[in-house]
Amino acid sequence: MELEDGFDDLLAEISEPTSPKQLKVDEIEEARPGNSQEPLSKPASSRTHCVLVNQKQRGNPVLKYVTSVPWEYEDIVPDYEVGKTICLLFLSLRYHNLNPDYINNRLKELGKKYELRVLLVQVDIKDPHTPLKNLTRICLLTDMTLMLAWSPEEAAKIIENYKIYENKPPDRIMEKVENDPHQKVINALSSIKPVNKTDAMTLIKNFGTLENIIKASESRLAECPGFGVTKAKKLHKALHEPFLKRDNLKKEDIKSDPFETELKMEEVKKIETQTAKT
Repeated sequence: MELEDGFDDLLAEISEPTSPKQLKVDEIEEARPGNSQEPLSKPASSRTHCVLVNQKQRGNPVLKYVTSVPWEYEDIVPDYEVGKTICLLFLSLRYHNLNPDYINNRLKELGKKYELRVLLVQVDIKDPHTPLKNLTRICLLTDMTLMLAWSPEEAAKIIENYKIYENKPPDRIMEKVENDPHQKVINALSSIKPVNKTDAMTLIKNFGTLENIIKASESRLAECPGFGVTKAKKLHKALHEPFLKRDNLKKEDIKSDPFETELKMEEVKKIETQTAKT
């Protein structure tokens, strides 16, 4: 797809977000057909308890995997609306290759009506590099967030996560620092190759404390499930070798026995002279 053809026109037609026009009560009454006293239906954007799905997404295999959050069909511009400020456009690379202008038309319709706009792309072709490069450029120029999925299940999980974390603070998705002593022991033991976290938990289960693990012999370590002679030997060596290698220690830091030092002849004569005077 050649992005230069008509792409400038696309960018020009994307308007800045504007607040929706508030209709007066009289205008609402005039716009209502007939004299029915039925209450007006709420706008789609007010339904924040579930994911709103565009009618065009009927038959999309992704929907049968969206099970962790509620969803319902609604007349909306994007394919998926998560709350009031988040929306997603869904695009299959196979469909994109057959209809290269489809995403351009969808972006024209969408404009900039949402704060976070996501282009959810399902990678379903063997060589996705060229179309993905083009779509990446489109997202950069139109302020879209590009998310990739390699199956309908992954695409559904992305939609669910956007809804689940919609109102969560940023620290919920940040890397957590483990302060639990038990977890610290596991992390320390699993840092020794080839011990993994499962092995570390096995050691704690069998020996109870880190002290008992350090005191255990190679043969005792080798008896643990998942261990063998080789793994036990490497673990035992790592637990008993000094923190600093002897080659790295400075000679002046090594205290030697003064009685092992050879005396020079001048020092011997000096000692004999001092002894004779006393």
